[in-house]
Amino acid sequence: RTHASLFDVSHMCGLTLKGKDAIKFLEGLVVGDINALADGTGTLSVFTNEKGGIIDDTVVTKVNGNEVYLVVNAGCREKDLAHLNKHLQAFTAKGGDVTMDVHDDRSLLALQGPEAAEVLQQHVKEDLSKLYFGMFTKIDIAGSPCFVTRTGYTGEDGFELSIPNADAVALAKALTSDSRVRLAGLGPRDSLRLEAGLCLYGNDLNEDITPVEAGLTWTIAKSRRDACDFLGGDVIKKQLADGVKQRRVGFVCKGAPARQHSDVITPEGQKVGEITSGAFSPCLKKNIAMGYVDKPFAKAGTELKVVVRGKASDAVVTKMPFVPVHYHKPS
Repeated sequence: RTHASLFDVSHMCGLTLKGKDAIKFLEGLVVGDINALADGTGTLSVFTNEKGGIIDDTVVTKVNGNEVYLVVNAGCREKDLAHLNKHLQAFTAKGGDVTMDVHDDRSLLALQGPEAAEVLQQHVKEDLSKLYFGMFTKIDIAGSPCFVTRTGYTGEDGFELSIPNADAVALAKALTSDSRVRLAGLGPRDSLRLEAGLCLYGNDLNEDITPVEAGLTWTIAKSRRDACDFLGGDVIKKQLADGVKQRRVGFVCKGAPARQHSDVITPEGQKVGEITSGAFSPCLKKNIAMGYVDKPFAKAGTELKVVVRGKASDAVVTKMPFVPVHYHKPS
């Protein structure tokens, strides 16, 4: 959060959908209005199942009207590709024009932090100050053809760089040769995303949690809320109208760090929720957590307790993000 870090996130799965019906196909599976995006911009979205539950979360980028670039989670790769292929076969059998290309020939590096732009600018001709948060471009970096998205998973400014496998090590060495950049692993990646209030699939999101319950209603485009013409849309439309019984919230905790599946209880001992992610925050020097609680207990400032290894410790419901986020947006 002071300089810059480089993460190797090549385990993530990048893929491209192409064809005149690519956007129409994808909008049957995700909750966003992809067609309304400007060319070269993206958004967080979710794949839903027939129950409205989240199959995976994904960053979707509209490259142009006939091309969409997605990055999906590594742990969901097999089920995501099976899900896409199943619906792709049905869609193309009816005459739909769309093909899918999985980028196993490319690696993914994430350069994150307040000095990331200055570091990367040394290796590209284009003016990165005009590439704002959520924007995408195809440019050469140190002579290698890259997909560059101004995004990340830390709450800081940064870039995700999709690069041909053969050039990945050389680019990583070039970036880390700058004294402002250090390599970082999945441990800091997890604490950084938690501090920024960002969900981790498998912890905070799963196939039994809908985007409305997950506090991701904003990913459901307003232009699509009447029709809800995506998988599970009938369930989600009802939740949008009637509300939900549980909410995803943040916690600042005392005692031992709360972990996934720790019970959240009232001071009187009634279970009202469960922790889905928890860690020590290196920036705040406090234990923080994320989880779901019954709606009456979701207000910031509510005093509850979290049970860790049989011992109940004080926890206060807290607004997220826990730390200020810094994204490069037009002033």
